[in-house]
Amino acid sequence: MTFISTLKYALFGIGLYLAIINYYIHLHSKDLMYNTVSEVPYNTVGLLLGTSKYTRNGTLNLYYKYRLNAAYRLYQSGKISRILVSGDNSTKDYDEPSTFRDDLMALGVPKQHIFLDYAGFRTLDSMVRAQQVFGIDRCTIISQAFHNKRALLLAQHFTINAVAFNAKAVPNTYGFKTQLRSYLARAKATLDILCHVQPKFLGQKLKIS
Repeated sequence: MTFISTLKYALFGIGLYLAIINYYIHLHSKDLMYNTVSEVPYNTVGLLLGTSKYTRNGTLNLYYKYRLNAAYRLYQSGKISRILVSGDNSTKDYDEPSTFRDDLMALGVPKQHIFLDYAGFRTLDSMVRAQQVFGIDRCTIISQAFHNKRALLLAQHFTINAVAFNAKAVPNTYGFKTQLRSYLARAKATLDILCHVQPKFLGQKLKIS
């Protein structure tokens, strides 16, 4: 078998694996995701998954804007009463959780109802830390649908009783690269589960009151 033939078979195998995994995750999550606020069941905590407020060219990140609005709508409608913002604060000048908190407060959410996880470097870290650090055994995950699918898979694996609310989708022309990365990330999440990957940090426990 030539190198070209081997490469073709390898690429076909990888593509088939990605397709099967993504289809499985779609089937697993579709009945746990909601697009309408009125249909979302009540959970005390909404787990808001972080992202940067601004894009690299300095414009407002629509993923951020729509997740912020989704969390506020759930809170305002009484579908959640606490918000745990889980995001990246890996450097002094980059702080996703605090940025979300400030904007939620500007919308009228009381500071004492917002909790921050500064070590949500990726979705796996956010889910494990929500359970092991913040004591959450059930929640409403808040992000775009493509991201919620992966988060729900991880939630089930780590025995978190979760549903998800889909923030407004971003146009494909705007977020194609992000959604492509998420397609690959869903496959990686299954490998993380199989390999028992753990979050980068755990640390002191902080119960959400």
